[in-house]
Amino acid sequence: MARSKEFDEQAVLDKAMTVFWAQGYEKTSIQDLVDEMKIHRRSLYDTFGDKHALFLQSLDRYAKIIHQKFENQLTKDMPIREQLSVLFEMAISQNEDQPRGCLLVNSAAELALIDEEVEKKIQELFTSAEMQIYDLLSVAQRNGEISTASDITAVASYLHNSLVGIRVLAKTTNDKSKLESIIQLTLSIV
Repeated sequence: MARSKEFDEQAVLDKAMTVFWAQGYEKTSIQDLVDEMKIHRRSLYDTFGDKHALFLQSLDRYAKIIHQKFENQLTKDMPIREQLSVLFEMAISQNEDQPRGCLLVNSAAELALIDEEVEKKIQELFTSAEMQIYDLLSVAQRNGEISTASDITAVASYLHNSLVGIRVLAKTTNDKSKLESIIQLTLSIV
């Protein structure tokens, strides 16, 4: 008879995600993961697969958490610029309990050129994030907040590119006023 798991899969996946986020994929060992997740090595392999599979699951988990956090901060009557401001502010906010920067951007910089699976996963998650921005812009356009002449596909691509860039800057600088100034200038196109 199979033993039941004695741990919460999402909770230990969150711990693995944080290790990868803080150290990167290459610098994270299986022992680092076992120590932080507080599960046996066999349980890690049985539940999540190898380190690479666990890493890909961590990327998905990170994207889901960020998406949910963003959705939770929105209200139906919030103007488009305010919605986008929330998204960009999330990218620069520092939480003492979390590593700096963005796991997706960090992973893209570290692995996208050398790991085809990671490149594919990052592209999938980046495309999803860009579509989320497009959906916001589309609703705003239907509501008359944005001109129907605006190419919201191009605007969504531009804003997503800017969001990725601000995530890099958020990791490399503590100058919040500079980051906020960049955000305001970026959002002036909307």
